[in-house]
Amino acid sequence: MQLSLPPQNVHLTYCTNIHAGESWDEVVASLDETIPVLRKKLELVDGQAFGIGLRLSAVAADSLAQPAVLQEFKAQLQRLDAYVFTINAFPYGPFHTVRVKEQVYLPDWRDEERLRYTRQCALILSQLLPEGIEGSISTVPGAFKSETQTEYAQQQIVSQLIEAVAMLAQLEQQSEKCIALALEPEPCCFLETMAETTAFFCGQLWAQGSISRLAELCDCTEAQATRLMRRHLGVCYDVCHAAVEFEDPVSAMQTLTDLGIRIPKIQLSCALRIPVMHAGMLNELRRFDDGVYLHQVVVQNQDSLQRYIDLPAALAAYQLGQADGEWRVHCHVPIFWDIEEQSSSKLGSTRADLLATLQALRKQGLSSHLEVETYTWDVLPAHLKTDSKAHAIARELSFIMKELLT
Repeated sequence: MQLSLPPQNVHLTYCTNIHAGESWDEVVASLDETIPVLRKKLELVDGQAFGIGLRLSAVAADSLAQPAVLQEFKAQLQRLDAYVFTINAFPYGPFHTVRVKEQVYLPDWRDEERLRYTRQCALILSQLLPEGIEGSISTVPGAFKSETQTEYAQQQIVSQLIEAVAMLAQLEQQSEKCIALALEPEPCCFLETMAETTAFFCGQLWAQGSISRLAELCDCTEAQATRLMRRHLGVCYDVCHAAVEFEDPVSAMQTLTDLGIRIPKIQLSCALRIPVMHAGMLNELRRFDDGVYLHQVVVQNQDSLQRYIDLPAALAAYQLGQADGEWRVHCHVPIFWDIEEQSSSKLGSTRADLLATLQALRKQGLSSHLEVETYTWDVLPAHLKTDSKAHAIARELSFIMKELLT
């Protein structure tokens, strides 16, 4: 939905990666089932278009790229009174029911297949974007951190991203649609912290060699290439991921803005939080070890941070006396989870960080694309799923709208 927030209008949506299904037919079915329900619950009137944050697997993208299928989707959007302004092109392959874990980053930005898939998504989005609306595509933050320890691996990532910027620049010339690619920092990835992210942009992507290469690909001056790099490549800021890292979201996004690093999309989400870890929480936390997603853990003890690639490793460390303190777990929990009910003896969430983000969005234009993302819904413990999925999505969107507009 389009919301009027000074100093700019913003587009609010939820990410369809909450729906299981990798094929395009499954995506079509989930939209037909969910969007009418959401329109009714949110009391949207005829003519008030519903914005969609479309998650496309590589299989679905290849199907949708076919002209006849794309035309059918345009007709579906018209029937649903909906539009697409952003695509989640982070998970390339299966994202539900099977083990995802660290495989979610593959192919990463060292691989030409990641570039091909992203190009496919960009071509699709350019044909779906309404006039006057810019598009965004969120993507893997380079690669899983263990795969980026060599200079060669990092050079591969930079080279592929330069190719992506050149592709998006050419696409804008052809279609007059501006699309920005947004790297999404995440725990245990190449881009994890704000310091790593800004260093990568300023020290590698914006380096003289990178700009010269982009100028060569785009047949333009280096000054023009610099503008293209900043226009078509930025950061997807996921509030959950940042909260797991114990980073202040408002300060972090202000740093990006001050440096001139674009924020094409903000993902509005909350992480699991345990204010003070204790033995009584072990069994409760084990319920979140679903075997599907990677649940990275960051533990704060005094002024130090300890990082664990997955929840079982953190639980084992605690039992050995090595992980005392406040825990943040990369598990997207419902943003309407009542923060007032949280205490040091219970599970909590990082909703305070989300509320601070929403307050900042009311005052300054950090990004024009806002996307609620609670993709772990299907694997959450039963006591957190008191609503139907559609009702939960509606509650999350209603919560965001209330915080932003009142």
